[in-house]
Amino acid sequence: MLAFGAAATVASVGASGGGQKKSDVGVRGADRARPKDGEPIRIAIIGMGAPSTPAMGYGHLQRICALAKEGKQSVQVVAICDVAAPYLQRGVKFAQEAQGIDVRGYADYREMYAAEKELHGVLIATPEHWHGQQAIDAMAAGLDVYCEKPMTYDLEQALELRAAVLANPQNIFQCGTQFLQHRKYWKAKELIAANAIGKPTFSQTSYCRNSKGGEWLYGIDDKIVPGKTLDWNAWCGPAGKAEWDPAVFFRWRRYSKWSSGIIGDLLVHVTSPLVYALDQGWPVRVTASGGHYHDAQMQNPDQVNLTIEFEKGHTMTVAGSTCNETGVEAMVRGHMANLYLGGNDCILRPERIFAEEIEEQTFPSASSGLNDQDEHRLHWLGCMRSRKPAIGDVDTAAKVMVIVDLAARSIWTRSAWTFDPSTMQAAKA
Repeated sequence: MLAFGAAATVASVGASGGGQKKSDVGVRGADRARPKDGEPIRIAIIGMGAPSTPAMGYGHLQRICALAKEGKQSVQVVAICDVAAPYLQRGVKFAQEAQGIDVRGYADYREMYAAEKELHGVLIATPEHWHGQQAIDAMAAGLDVYCEKPMTYDLEQALELRAAVLANPQNIFQCGTQFLQHRKYWKAKELIAANAIGKPTFSQTSYCRNSKGGEWLYGIDDKIVPGKTLDWNAWCGPAGKAEWDPAVFFRWRRYSKWSSGIIGDLLVHVTSPLVYALDQGWPVRVTASGGHYHDAQMQNPDQVNLTIEFEKGHTMTVAGSTCNETGVEAMVRGHMANLYLGGNDCILRPERIFAEEIEEQTFPSASSGLNDQDEHRLHWLGCMRSRKPAIGDVDTAAKVMVIVDLAARSIWTRSAWTFDPSTMQAAKA
């Protein structure tokens, strides 16, 4: 990817050794036994995270164990992987005590894939520069995959992973953008497909938050020492070797070599359900602007604004901020009516000239009583049992990655970028 993390190219994918070759990513992988009736689903989690951070992997571990205990799903976390020894030990200890079973720990995920013959699936919660390779290798190993958002670091990795997933339809793949479980977007998709609002012309959404000191300034743990408690080169992996920097290890979302910041970490939450609901094809042109308006020490911008054009004729605007929490209401504008998605429900309101033909309606979103993250976890596990495709499929995630990649390029080059779905290539406009 240009400017935005040029080190993470295909040539360096698998640089730490043992990864899939680029020519192999679209090849069908191994077959594994699937969960049988009455048998627990056996999963592994890669990436526990530091206690000073949100630690999504450890959070997944805690909640999956709790959901199993509550009888929501028969599932066991049987293996944990992390390149930081203290965090690996923390994860294994919790998993064993919470489940009362033996849980194996691994520093190398490839060793785990090979050794755990009875494994059904893997949840990937590592930094985004590792997502693509770990998921591709999981496809080759015959595993079902829950891959945290963003699906990958850049578009090139996203398209490689997409090829691997499409070549292995026997495996379940789900990207971890849990807003996809909000029922209002499901209803919006149904209404748009039924032509209830006419041609969808323009949508808008945002993800904005604020902090006094700056975003992602997580505490640095002095117990993490390369060569002693951390395999730093393994952490760097596909992005290539780098000098040890504890700020990068604990705060990688602030740096363009490791993350697109707001664009990939926050905006995917709100763009994913809209892309899913709209069904307007691939993004074909993206323009992004922004800057450092408060947190000048962060390499990635703290304010971004995106304009996205789709191949079927639709424009989406997206605002993202870590220096102001006031966003815009999520909505879809159609030729005949509009869908308001800012609250819990989906509200259809006709355009003035169609008011006598279309009735305003509110479609309440039914609640299961679970939060959307637990809904998304259980959805993946349920799909592992039913073998039905998951919401959060690879095509939706790949389309979102076109937005992420092109927006990051646009920010750093101050130019619009295009994507050609016929060649799957990006170009400067």
